[in-house]
Amino acid sequence: MKKLNVGLVGAGFMGKAHSIGYSDMPKYFWPAPAVPVLKTICDIVPEIAADAKERFGFEKCCTDWRDIVNDPEIDVVSICTPNNVHAEIAIAALNAGKHVLCEKPIASTLEDAKAMAEAAKEAAQKGIIAMNAYQYRRVPAIDLAKKFIDEGSIGKILNVRCTYLQSWSADPASPLSWRFQKDIAGAGTLGDIASHVIDIAQYLAGDIEAVTGMMQTYITERPVQEGGTDLLGTVKLGADAKRKAVDVDDEDSFLVKFKSGAVGSIEATRNAWGRNNFITVELHGTLGSLYFNYERLNELQVCLAGDPDDRRGFKTIYTGPAHFHGEVTWNIPGMNIGYGELKSIESYEFIKAVVEGRQPSTSFAEGYRVERVCDAVKRSAETGRWVTVND
Repeated sequence: MKKLNVGLVGAGFMGKAHSIGYSDMPKYFWPAPAVPVLKTICDIVPEIAADAKERFGFEKCCTDWRDIVNDPEIDVVSICTPNNVHAEIAIAALNAGKHVLCEKPIASTLEDAKAMAEAAKEAAQKGIIAMNAYQYRRVPAIDLAKKFIDEGSIGKILNVRCTYLQSWSADPASPLSWRFQKDIAGAGTLGDIASHVIDIAQYLAGDIEAVTGMMQTYITERPVQEGGTDLLGTVKLGADAKRKAVDVDDEDSFLVKFKSGAVGSIEATRNAWGRNNFITVELHGTLGSLYFNYERLNELQVCLAGDPDDRRGFKTIYTGPAHFHGEVTWNIPGMNIGYGELKSIESYEFIKAVVEGRQPSTSFAEGYRVERVCDAVKRSAETGRWVTVND
């Protein structure tokens, strides 16, 4: 069976997720399109790189991503770094003939996102694959919703409502992750989590053409973490810790207009106490409605207008072996999946695209499309007006 050597850059939370995705993919999807071989893992901190090599099962480790990009043995480069270095690594890897799986958002600036999309388009002429890692689009229930829409089961989409609510950074004692620093992240909640539901909304309902909205920053400074991997909201630092300003958004709320004529709203916040990973998508069409909640990600709620008056309402479809990517459910109904399985689905879609020589659905062009919507939201928040999404 064909094997593909993987070089992974960034050994933090997402590096762990990608490592598990690659390792588990052939166990679910067998025979696999190809077997990923965990060759080299990179982190700028030598101790973290060495620990990740042992923990995740890589053959080698390094501290300079160029060692991976320039290694002729490497076939695939996974980018799990902070946003501001996505472009440099991805473009170098594509130019070196490597297939690239890059975490979202695609970049920290619109200019970098455009450069990455253009580099991917050029590399595609040589059969090189570039994919943006929007794993929540891979939820089988979301794919089932797409099937309902494409088949015309809910008619013409009129309204789309999306939320992504979290609480991991609602406590001001949570450390200053790079996600709270504009020069590294580019944006806060907008790029980190709102981008996910923008991607899902456009996957299901088509391109967003205009937005109007608000962006808020509630916690203006946070304690600084000293070294190590990004702790996110897993610890609280004491009052004596050094503090630094937060210069990105905590919350975003915006209305959207789709090119199809549908309208809707998107809300994202990391300050919602009681919400863990609360992603919801609700679509209303002329013939029915669909509702999805990630905290119950194995379910899709469906209401069809054609049902008799005395039994019309939402029914629950539990996804399983009969649905998209049923392999990850152990081929047994009710064996629910979670985040780890989504990364395996993502790895499968990526490796399959590499082997088949076709661009994946979440290509760099798609990532750039999401970034253009984010840019329009920023401009709207500054002006207080409707802003057209630039083509």
